[in-house]
Amino acid sequence: MSLEHFSVGQLMELDACTRCGQCVAQCPTYAEAQDESIHPLGKIALEKEMIRRQFSWWAHLPGLGRENGALAQLSKGVFRCTLCARCAVVCPVGLHTRTLWLGMREQMVALGQYPEAFNRLRETLSTARNISGDPNENRGLWADGLPEKPAGLVGKRQAETVYFIGCVGAMFPMAYGIPQSLSQTLTYAGVDYTTLGGEEWCCGFPLLLAGMRSAAIELIRHNVETVRAMGAKRLVASCPSCYHTWHTDYPAILGQPLGFQVLHATQLLAELVERKQIRLGPVEQKVTYHDPCDLGRTSNIYDEPRFLLTSLPGIELQEMKDRRERSLCCGGGGDVEMVDAALSAAVAKRRVGQAKDTGAQVIVSACQQCKRTLAGAVRKEKARMKVLDITEIVWNSVSSSQ
Repeated sequence: MSLEHFSVGQLMELDACTRCGQCVAQCPTYAEAQDESIHPLGKIALEKEMIRRQFSWWAHLPGLGRENGALAQLSKGVFRCTLCARCAVVCPVGLHTRTLWLGMREQMVALGQYPEAFNRLRETLSTARNISGDPNENRGLWADGLPEKPAGLVGKRQAETVYFIGCVGAMFPMAYGIPQSLSQTLTYAGVDYTTLGGEEWCCGFPLLLAGMRSAAIELIRHNVETVRAMGAKRLVASCPSCYHTWHTDYPAILGQPLGFQVLHATQLLAELVERKQIRLGPVEQKVTYHDPCDLGRTSNIYDEPRFLLTSLPGIELQEMKDRRERSLCCGGGGDVEMVDAALSAAVAKRRVGQAKDTGAQVIVSACQQCKRTLAGAVRKEKARMKVLDITEIVWNSVSSSQ
């Protein structure tokens, strides 16, 4: 067992935990599974037990240094965490829990204690370059649903903006409405943009979450080199996970600036509304907004989505009980669905229940994975609600103004 996956600061954080227990009530998967290996106190206790057994002075005494199931328990718990970082919000000593859990996942991968599903994920991304496993040239199929394809939609050199669509939006038909809506809005606003088509590879986020950082390097280098070669000034992503990976992880992993700006779609759309580059028409609906974990807690983007919604004529925004920093995860994060689909669905069901309590007709999010997960829960619960991405409801407004 090695500690190379943790910084000195992170090892100090393990000891800094006061075991106050405030984080336990915030853990969405523990609330459903009631497995103590899942919640923050459980993971930290198991990690510390493993370290003591491996490195303490009595670790070499007969029998005392042997692993006693802590490794298997820690693997079970750490891979059933959605990495939502809700626990960090209430931590009185400010532990950076999400990076701790990621370090634990990398450690488990190094020890060979990880879900078999992640081997299939790694193989799929190394060959198909997307999470669906379909031919990567299919990334452009969403555009077939556009009334008219704009010139330069794919591979235009020197376009000001590259729209990085992401695997879910590009490869899953139920999410096609997201790139279709954003592209039509950008065209309407006169934004000079293009997409990468089949040259867009998965951003690597699923592998980073799986603890398989080294397997993501080829994807990262390809994507950055491709965008740099196109001469774009900025990149926009409608997927918060893609956004955070490009904005934060890529520069850190490569050890250098990207050389262009990275925005989430809500930031660019808010800019277009403020500059009056798009005209908004009425959308008479009562909506509630779900903060995606990777957009909110991970990237600190809370205001732009709400600015957009409150700018749409006719919209009535009803907030859920848990929102902004305390927003409940949709259940689709952390690769948990690949490991325990039932647990992921249980978290989504709880979130849909909170949405129903608002009396809203529509759940709006700003994440294609959140839309997919919440829509599945809405269907199962037979809730009389729609689930839309914010790009879709903005385009509905723009369309009604024409």
